[in-house]
Amino acid sequence: MTVLPSGDRDMRRLLHALLLATPVLLTVGFLTDMLWLLGIGAWTLIVALLIEVTYRP
Repeated sequence: MTVLPSGDRDMRRLLHALLLATPVLLTVGFLTDMLWLLGIGAWTLIVALLIEVTYRP
C-alpha cells in the first residue's frame, strides 16, 4: 500500500468524485431532456480528463 501525501489524496478524491458525477448528470439530463444538465455532465467529464492528463501523482 502506497501512502500518498495529502495533496495527492485530495486530487484523487476530486477526480473520482467528478468521474462518479458524470454518468449521473448525463443520465438525468438525457432522461429529463434538459440540455443544460447534459452540458454540465460533458464539462464534468472534460475537467476530470484534464485533471488526469495534467496532474499525475
